[in-house]
Amino acid sequence: MNQIPALIQDLALILLVAAVVSLLFKWLKQPVVLGYIVAGFIASSHFKYFPSVRDVNSIDLWAQIGVIILLFTLGLEFSFKKILKMGAAPVIAALTIIFCMMFLGTAVGHWFGLKSMDGIYLGGMLAMSSTTIIYKAFQDLGILQKKFAGIVLSVLILEDILAIVLIVMLSTLAVSHNIEGSEMVGVLLRLGFFLILWFVGGLYLIPIIFRRNSKFLNSETLLIISLALCFIMAVVAVKSGFSAAFGAFVVGSILAETVEAERIEKLVAPVKDLFGAIFFVSVGMLVDPHVLVEYAWPIVILTLTIIVGQAIFGTFGFVLAGQQLKDAMKCGFSMSQIGEFAFIIATMGTSLGVTSNYLYPIVVAVSVVTTFTTPYMLKAADPAYAGLCRLLPHGWVAWLERYTPGRSVVNHSGNWNKLISGMAKHLVVFTILSVAVIALSFRFFLPFLRNMLPHWWANEVCGVVTLIFIAPFLRGIMARGNHSPLFITLWKESRYNRLPLIFTLIVRVVLICMFIFYIIRFLVPFADPVLLLLVLLVLGGILLSRPLRLNSIRMEKVFMDNLHSRDALSKGEGAAHSAYVRRLLSKELHLADFEVPEDSIWGGRLLGDLNFGQRYEVHVASIIRGTHHINIPNGNDRIYPGDHLQVIGTDEQIGRFSVDLGNTVVVDAERADREMQLRQFMITADSGLVGKKLRNSGIREQYHCMIVGFETPEGALEKPDTDRVFASGDIVWLVGEKEALAGLPGQTS
Repeated sequence: MNQIPALIQDLALILLVAAVVSLLFKWLKQPVVLGYIVAGFIASSHFKYFPSVRDVNSIDLWAQIGVIILLFTLGLEFSFKKILKMGAAPVIAALTIIFCMMFLGTAVGHWFGLKSMDGIYLGGMLAMSSTTIIYKAFQDLGILQKKFAGIVLSVLILEDILAIVLIVMLSTLAVSHNIEGSEMVGVLLRLGFFLILWFVGGLYLIPIIFRRNSKFLNSETLLIISLALCFIMAVVAVKSGFSAAFGAFVVGSILAETVEAERIEKLVAPVKDLFGAIFFVSVGMLVDPHVLVEYAWPIVILTLTIIVGQAIFGTFGFVLAGQQLKDAMKCGFSMSQIGEFAFIIATMGTSLGVTSNYLYPIVVAVSVVTTFTTPYMLKAADPAYAGLCRLLPHGWVAWLERYTPGRSVVNHSGNWNKLISGMAKHLVVFTILSVAVIALSFRFFLPFLRNMLPHWWANEVCGVVTLIFIAPFLRGIMARGNHSPLFITLWKESRYNRLPLIFTLIVRVVLICMFIFYIIRFLVPFADPVLLLLVLLVLGGILLSRPLRLNSIRMEKVFMDNLHSRDALSKGEGAAHSAYVRRLLSKELHLADFEVPEDSIWGGRLLGDLNFGQRYEVHVASIIRGTHHINIPNGNDRIYPGDHLQVIGTDEQIGRFSVDLGNTVVVDAERADREMQLRQFMITADSGLVGKKLRNSGIREQYHCMIVGFETPEGALEKPDTDRVFASGDIVWLVGEKEALAGLPGQTS
């Protein structure tokens, strides 16, 4: 027991160094993430003047856990639904940046004389910015609430999804030396299949579990359940051919739509901070001064390529996506680094034997250098914009500010578009759910039954159970059938609509029949005519069954309620809040969320007294207190510690508000002075209290103290009587603040 495992010693070392260095960087007003990287270098074997980490592999394992948890918390804040509401803008920006940076990286590799495969992989490494590094930098710099930060993180999420496709493409290229279109389509279809399956299944089941066990969901239980879902989904994602971090992000985005999202986010925050620190320390441990010296020239060139390339192409991509030039430059400058996906691609190339061994340490060094430069690139965006405005003709700048194609999309969909869109959504979702149930049934349930029952009976039971489970989904495919209002409207509108409408019914009926036929044909060796008869009988049962119809409608309603549960909660006491926000929002204004610190001196004060509108030119749109919402509060509403404020303003106004909110925390010295103390006093003739009754002494009103009791000669404590008269020599026990107790006259303690 006297031997301490190396992992514990290593954790003690890196956390100690990280704590000291982070305090130093806080004092220097620099991003803490840079301090963690410096701490990693100090704790590594490359720094000879300090004890180094012994078990690097274990630290790497903890760092991988850190990436998983960081992506999980990122999913909690930026759900898929938020991205979908933004439309095509993030997709345009992400695709533009990835394509341009891959081309630039490949060209630089060719210029260096790298092998063709090295150049292609290098382009893939340079194309992906680091979600974790940017997210942490936004946090450290206090700009996470700014409008452009949300836009950047939305694009980064899409980049992470596209990175999975890129990794599969590169691995396929390494093996076959070419990428066929069918393989590309297959990767995209598989990604879409699992995303929809996980999102729909998770959003249906998880909120139900939370609701039915709400009385047991204290902080401890909710934290354990959330982290269990995070790591289970990470395992499932890896088993499905994706990254663990991607799976964690998906389940985070699912939990983001539940009413427990804010509680989960707050509970996971300390865990995220711990493992996030270990992750960034592990990145710093990869810094090798010898590699920096040996490959100094390629590292410098690649670093400049990323910084300049992302600044130019990132800005270009965000301008194409509809952002104003100033915001586009902030977005582009903030993405000027590479991170975890570059490591994954480099490791994959090395393990497959298609890239040179020196490529990995170069990429690591470039990642560390660009991580250091990220906060300074963020700060350089505004001066760069001002300089560009001076260089470019005024007309060009004005045109770029007005050119926002991403905002000019107009929806011209009519009844036909709405009907086809609704059918397509139902068809895709229910088809994926049906395929998933059939695959799981044949893969796991059927072998289990065959081990317990005769072959024929096992097939029959499996077929019946599978049909029962997918019947609501098959019924759901017909949910936009001949009873929907749109269908009826189009049917009555024109007789020329009737043939296309009948065709949509036929297509869906044929699809349902194909599912039923596949299940029966797989399990029952009947002739095709008999199989077709069975298919028609099952189809009739599904379409005519009233309980099945009601069950299908109920399932869809539960899913939609779960999907919009958090939005419904946010509306709180009415729709006035959203209407007010829609009227107020413009190109410069946006909505930001803030939590009032527990020790804030603003706690308990009226909004009218705080006067945020005049001091910061911001508007408080809503005060969220637990499940209670005060929408469009007035000056007579109070804010309390722990309240969430939804504030509307420009980036500059919200920035000033954020800084002052952080400065409202009561300092430790003031808190110590206001702590209540219990002390013993002896009443003397000089106190002015001798001969007075307790009720008339003024101890409570004048000195803000309270008498707890009178001490008897035997040492007992008597309950104070308001009619008791003070006498010289009485020993009393009082409670009050330190300063108030010291102000009592003529007493000795």
